[in-house]
Amino acid sequence: MTQTMLNAVVKDTIITAAKVSAPILIIVLVLGLVISILQATTQIQEQTLTFVPKLIATAIVGIFLGSWMLETIMAFTNRIFDLISKVIT
Repeated sequence: MTQTMLNAVVKDTIITAAKVSAPILIIVLVLGLVISILQATTQIQEQTLTFVPKLIATAIVGIFLGSWMLETIMAFTNRIFDLISKVIT
């Protein structure tokens, strides 16, 4: 395995991880910002007010985008196994 191939694998890994995790992270980040603004304006400092909506949003995004995430990870895994078979032979 050459340095170029290794760099390509690392780059592909980082891009795949970012693509898979980005929807959940963005939704939770936006929701957390909205809830923080709401808490600052109303001065309600309840911890469960931030945790429960984020948990529900994460579950909803996981339900709707779970199949796409699984397909993305499986495609990455297939690319890695194809690369392994090329390196071995």
